[in-house]
Amino acid sequence: MTADQIVKTLQNQKNPKNIAGMARFGIKPKKEPLGIAMPTLRNISKDIKHAHPQSPERHKLALELWKTGIYEARLVAAFIEDPKLIDEKQMENWVADFDNWAICDTVCGSVFDKTSLSFQKALEWTRRNREFEKRAGFTLMAWFAVHDKKAKDSDFYPFLNAIKKEATDERIYVKKAVNWALRQIGKSRNKNLYKLALKTANEIKKMDSKSAKWIASDALRELLSENIVKRINKK
Repeated sequence: MTADQIVKTLQNQKNPKNIAGMARFGIKPKKEPLGIAMPTLRNISKDIKHAHPQSPERHKLALELWKTGIYEARLVAAFIEDPKLIDEKQMENWVADFDNWAICDTVCGSVFDKTSLSFQKALEWTRRNREFEKRAGFTLMAWFAVHDKKAKDSDFYPFLNAIKKEATDERIYVKKAVNWALRQIGKSRNKNLYKLALKTANEIKKMDSKSAKWIASDALRELLSENIVKRINKK
């Protein structure tokens, strides 16, 4: 399967009705999407992996698919890419192309968070000005908390500091990612990080910022819920 063949396969799956639905959820790529459902994209990605079992071949395809600018082709690129073959230049090129929350969250959660640079980029990107680059930093933190079972508590301390520092950003896709990262660190790890997440949330709540107050209140609502408290107490 070549990149052109994959793109043709995707184009044959175009669904205009889904495109309208995507727009309602804020998924508005610069290049008009095809409206293909996620399960279909994952099945296509599995077929590609079967046809190209070698990582270098899939890496080449991933780069070519990303260059098409097609939303669905870029998702497939993330699904077939080998995180071990991603270097810093590729991460920077891809994050600069993020133009909606869905591509940001999917790429970060499917492949970026498994690279050797995930921790470094999480912190670095939260200091960026562009909305989806900044979101990517906090999205990586959220996925890092869920996926990296070997991470130490101390790995998350800089994340909590960054969350507090950027909590006043009023942009919707940034503040939602800040909130997401805070909640995941609090509920996905252990009692120590749970307590630190609560402490951070309470400190953020005192800030003179609508965004900060929303981030804190929403995080505390979940972290103090009965289900989360029970789960943490079992750890």
